[in-house]
Amino acid sequence: MRLLIQRVTHAQVITNNQLIGKIEHGLLLFLAIHRKDDKTHIRKLIDKVIYLRIFEDQQGKMTLSIRESRGKILLISQFTLYANCQKGRRPSFADTASFEEAKILYEIFAQELRKVMGNAHVATGKFGTHMQIELINDGPVTLLLDS
Repeated sequence: MRLLIQRVTHAQVITNNQLIGKIEHGLLLFLAIHRKDDKTHIRKLIDKVIYLRIFEDQQGKMTLSIRESRGKILLISQFTLYANCQKGRRPSFADTASFEEAKILYEIFAQELRKVMGNAHVATGKFGTHMQIELINDGPVTLLLDS
């Protein structure tokens, strides 16, 4: 699994001209599922996300986690994080999980994240649809995690 994390002051997702997820202060997570991934990778990444100290304290130092800063999370599926652009001019997505496998793992990831963060603190996009993501990156802080 590959997870692109962006600290945001605002993020929202729109599909079919409808707002389906929105957060203020928190993290925008883009999740890609590799063809060799399974459920064992989920908990490791979730633990990393919720304990990462990437929010600033009163002194301006990054010492607070998402929970300590009382932030929210917007989770978006993003298979293109596994694009291979080394050959030719068209990206290859041979390393991504099948649609069915990725959807299952994405939904499990979202469920587990809600268990840890609380249902009200996690918004999601809609798997397998065209989405528009609007965000204001805070910092900017952008991190890439691999399981």
